[in-house]
Amino acid sequence: MFQDKTLTCKDCGQEFVFSASEQEFYASKGFENEPGRCPECRAARKQQRGFGDRRPRQMYTTVCSECGVETQVPFQPTSGKPVYCRDCFQAKR
Repeated sequence: MFQDKTLTCKDCGQEFVFSASEQEFYASKGFENEPGRCPECRAARKQQRGFGDRRPRQMYTTVCSECGVETQVPFQPTSGKPVYCRDCFQAKR
């Protein structure tokens, strides 16, 4: 059904192959447009936008409102609101 296509990168002007397997992947995700950039330019653009180099989240130490164990959460706890460790949070879901 899909066949390899040769496309031209809109950034660097180089030709690149949009393989049949990539086309199948795009179709499975519901993407309607073909890629406009070659893999190298796509990677460079992601790097510029900060997606390839995420900094670690700041974690806050608190005590679980359910079991009393010390835990870390990725948000600043607000007084008066319960905060749960991973296990207690999963049990409450």
